[in-house]
Amino acid sequence: MSSKLKVAGWVALGAVAGALTTMQLQANARSSLSPLPLEEMQQLAAVFGLVKSEYVEPVDEKKLINDAISGMVSGLDPHSQFFDKKTFKEFREGTTGKFVGVGIEIGMEDGLVKIVSPIEGSPAFRAGLKSGDLISRIDDTAVRGLTIDQAVKKMRGEPATKVSLTIYRKAENRTFPVTIVREEIKVQSVRAKVMEPGYAWIRVSQFQDRTVDDFARKLEEIYKQEPHLKGLVLDLRNDPGGLLEGAVAISAAFLPQGVEVVSTNGQVPESKASYKASPDDYRRRASDDPLKRLPAALKTVPLVVLVNEGSASASEIVAGALQDHHRATLMGAQTFGKGSVQTVRQLGPETALKITTARYYTPSGRSIQAKGIVPDVMLDETAEGNVFAALRMRESDLEKHLANGPEDNAERQKARDEARAKLEAEYAKRAEPPKPLPEFGSTEDFPLVQALNQLKGQPVIASKTAVERKAEAKTNNE
Repeated sequence: MSSKLKVAGWVALGAVAGALTTMQLQANARSSLSPLPLEEMQQLAAVFGLVKSEYVEPVDEKKLINDAISGMVSGLDPHSQFFDKKTFKEFREGTTGKFVGVGIEIGMEDGLVKIVSPIEGSPAFRAGLKSGDLISRIDDTAVRGLTIDQAVKKMRGEPATKVSLTIYRKAENRTFPVTIVREEIKVQSVRAKVMEPGYAWIRVSQFQDRTVDDFARKLEEIYKQEPHLKGLVLDLRNDPGGLLEGAVAISAAFLPQGVEVVSTNGQVPESKASYKASPDDYRRRASDDPLKRLPAALKTVPLVVLVNEGSASASEIVAGALQDHHRATLMGAQTFGKGSVQTVRQLGPETALKITTARYYTPSGRSIQAKGIVPDVMLDETAEGNVFAALRMRESDLEKHLANGPEDNAERQKARDEARAKLEAEYAKRAEPPKPLPEFGSTEDFPLVQALNQLKGQPVIASKTAVERKAEAKTNNE
């Protein structure tokens, strides 16, 4: 394994808030650190003492310290986080693709928990929760005012226990309660099928420990069914990211040996690296190369990559690498724009710090931070147009996100408000709410149909209204 991945830790490329990512790295002191500001440290100690001695009721000292650490880290950017005992356990569970909960991928919108996608087969999926639903209460607790991590904590629990959620469905303008029984969620991060003779679809919904092995196995199954595959659609829509090495491996499956997939650059030496399409840069520890079983034809099969506003981080690395090397046609919508790398440094046996340590760059040197990857062909969500695309959050909409050049936050918020008002006005005129989006991979999946048309050389219905969303006036390669 290369020295880049031998560093004693995990490199994480987490998603929109709540996305699941990687490993541990022993914190080591650096002599280059500047001295601690004495006056501010004295103020911190003074505040601690006053709260401890004068607050209306006794406060646990450990909680005070943990809250102080959490506040320090949360002020950095949307993806840095302090893990206490419970959240660190949940984080480690997440990298395996297994956890106990209701089974939803979430984000935040207007202070409420937004369901990005219910996990297929999960209790939430069976209960009929949909993408775009907003959670306003968890049991007896109002969501507004909670952080996304606090909301996740309340929805997680022990198997066979119940949690009550109050759901606001904007599309139907109604609020209703749902009681869900928690269970172990086993996230199936790769799905695939032959859509028609000669053409197949493979979807990666998240980059986890098992993703690369599952990806290789699914492709083997496809080639057994279709030995002379004419075209393949790689679906990365709503993929919030995950393990860096998984993104490198999926890219390497389609790229020539040894070409660059992604580079990273940050303050510390180990954050400056280049990852290539080579087993040394993606193989886990002493494990075998899961890609060596794949047919050579995979390197040249015509390829379309589907992305949308929910494609973030590791999925953007794959999309950017395949686009820069002209290996695939990217279709869909402009991606989320998370171009930062998080490293998890273990502080003790049961606590850790996930901290942003680098920005990542596509092979051509592009930083997609707060901008995203712009597809080669813009597509609408349905044949009738976009349903909720204008309202979806991106990295540039998150508070305290890393900037990538000058930004006009007020103008961006104004545009979102205008888009929301326009959409609500359109819905008010309709006799019935919009139909839910078809399941990814179904025959009614409009973007997938267009991707197959692209592969077959047939006419493609490109979006007539979608335009590049420019979050910044310029891009800086730091």
